Amino acid sequence: MTTRPRAAFLRQSWWTAQFEAQRAFARSMVARTEARFPVVTQLTARMVAVNIFDSATRLAAQCFVTAVPLLFVVGSFAPEGVRNQLVSSVSAVFGLTGASKDQLEQVYRSTDENLRDATGVIGALMVLLSATACSRAMQRLCKRAWLVPRTGAKIAPWRWLAWIGVWLSVLIVQGPVRDGFGAGLWLAIPVTMLSQTLLWWWSQHLLLGGLIGWRPLLPGAVLTAFAVTALSIGSRYYMPRAVNRSLAEYGPVGTVLTLLSWLIVLCVAIAVGITAGAVLAREPWLARRLGAGTGTGTGTGT
Repeated sequence: MTTRPRAAFLRQSWWTAQFEAQRAFARSMVARTEARFPVVTQLTARMVAVNIFDSATRLAAQCFVTAVPLLFVVGSFAPEGVRNQLVSSVSAVFGLTGASKDQLEQVYRSTDENLRDATGVIGALMVLLSATACSRAMQRLCKRAWLVPRTGAKIAPWRWLAWIGVWLSVLIVQGPVRDGFGAGLWLAIPVTMLSQTLLWWWSQHLLLGGLIGWRPLLPGAVLTAFAVTALSIGSRYYMPRAVNRSLAEYGPVGTVLTLLSWLIVLCVAIAVGITAGAVLAREPWLARRLGAGTGTGTGTGT
């Protein structure tokens, strides 16, 4: 009677010893990784400080609630050629084909004169000003990534409007850019990568008010551009099926949820790229080449 409990006790002790050994090994591996690659620890800590998923979700929500309505207002006031190009570019960005693209075109056609008459110039300006919430959310993300204190230099509000204006301009030409101007992916990929690098390089500098120099901002711009380009290629194959399936099964509500989920993924990629770039730019081996110090930089913030 005593042999069986003793054997069970020995097995339990063996499994406990194995678990403790594996945990000790994991701790030693983490310690060696942190000692050999301190950037991993810094990057993890910065990701936690930025609160990546919360920041990205808020940014996606602001884009969907404020920036998307701005697209319809712009489309209602823009000339027909610009409106058609906007529909093409929005379809390319969100991967809309078939029934979902037809529905988008129908919305733009039906809201052309009706929305223009309903909103007027004053209403359109109000929609534009409300869209700056997206700019402010992006600015908060950049400041958190670069550890810019809230009590630092004030950023002039005109930068929010400038970012929205450039963002709209870039969005309008996304159709031909993502199609490689008719040449295909072999040209679309490098052109998209280059344009996104320039966009996010300039965006960080603008929204940070010049507090960070141009060269330290380059790693974040390149990483963000790489992530956005990779997602744009993936969306060409995944999003059309996902959107059309959601539209067929759940109607417009399913399409909204699918597009919002895609926006969250995109914003997470942007947040990770900018944050990782801010950490890498301060690493000694790269900071010497970029001229990045350990502080937040200097600037007027105007």
